Amino acid sequence: MAGFLQKAKDAVKMRGEMKDIQNALAKVDVEYVAGGGKVKVMACADMTIKHIEIDPRSIDPEKAERLTELLVAGVNGALRTAKKKAAAEMSKMSGSLGGLF
Repeated sequence: MAGFLQKAKDAVKMRGEMKDIQNALAKVDVEYVAGGGKVKVMACADMTIKHIEIDPRSIDPEKAERLTELLVAGVNGALRTAKKKAAAEMSKMSGSLGGLF
């Protein structure tokens, strides 16, 4: 029974530590540039998009399809970069959790 109680306490502690990690990831920014600088996307390592910047020279009604492609590439690239950064941060921050279970 004592082992079970300790595991429960450890789980509560881990939940708190994971919340701390999630809060830290929300503060880690990454940037991805698509189309040679025509589109820049800022994301957080918590997989949220913070900002999209479009070079005004890229806004041409006749090239709307290309701009859409650049936006998709920029957002997907930023999220891939954020995912890699999040994995690296999680690995660093959760090293102490390995011995709990």
